[in-house]
Amino acid sequence: MLTETDLRHLRRCVELAEKALAGGNPPFGSLLVGASGEVLFEDCNQTASGDMTHHPEFSIARWASMHLRQAERASATVYTSGEHCPMCAAAHGWVGLGRIVYASSSAQLGEWLAQWGVARSRVRTLPIEQVIEGVRVDGPAPELADAIRELQRRHFDSGA
Repeated sequence: MLTETDLRHLRRCVELAEKALAGGNPPFGSLLVGASGEVLFEDCNQTASGDMTHHPEFSIARWASMHLRQAERASATVYTSGEHCPMCAAAHGWVGLGRIVYASSSAQLGEWLAQWGVARSRVRTLPIEQVIEGVRVDGPAPELADAIRELQRRHFDSGA
């Protein structure tokens, strides 16, 4: 069950996804929230640069590994507009970040892409729990599905 605080942070992730899309990137945005509720770091997808690993969740893992102690990482929450890909889930697990909350699932994105006739990626989508263990994962947020779907549609309509 997502709280109003969770939804507020996820709405910010949607704003970051919009920023990514405006910059010619796939629409994904994420933020890291500390145990006391402060936003520690936020980022959006920046793969249009050619670096296909520049996902916001991966950037969060890198930042956290350099700026937070292990206990701080474990008590932090990652909020994200879309469920982690396997690369980002692994990075999350390797650096020992805590809870993950996502607005839309990989399964939802896969369904939308199939409806739109978009070819599947070479990288398999896996639920986060199939990549890492021992992390609380919450999502999706039905309240935000339409907004995320629209951002993804706009991205793929742009010829991505």
